[in-house]
Amino acid sequence: MRSYLAVAIGGLLGTGLRLTIDLALPHADHEFPVSTLIINLVGAFVLGWLVGGLWTRPSTPNWVKAGIGSGVLGSFTTMSAVLAAVALLSGAGEAWLAALYLAVSAIGGLLLAAAGLRIGSLIAHRPMPSTVTDAGQTL
Repeated sequence: MRSYLAVAIGGLLGTGLRLTIDLALPHADHEFPVSTLIINLVGAFVLGWLVGGLWTRPSTPNWVKAGIGSGVLGSFTTMSAVLAAVALLSGAGEAWLAALYLAVSAIGGLLLAAAGLRIGSLIAHRPMPSTVTDAGQTL
């Protein structure tokens, strides 16, 4: 039950984040969909980072993985938004722009997901310090 609730709350958060970016970076149907591209590339990186890092820790509860992965990132990024943008661009006579957008989305998403996996893995497997040398004075 906790996982379902985490996904529902995460979905609200991810959708809100997506709407915020879409409103901040609006575009017409015949223009390059910068907001959708940014959203999907950031989502690919973050999911890769989480899967390579936080998800590998046995102490990470499944409801956290479900809430962030399926909930937040599942509602934040969508393949349907990419395909809708490609269809709109193509329909507006911008086939070259549609092809460019699809290529950047696919290749960029793969590269950023791989980078996220690598960085997450490096962070997750970095040894934790056993002592604090400044006795907390920097806080």
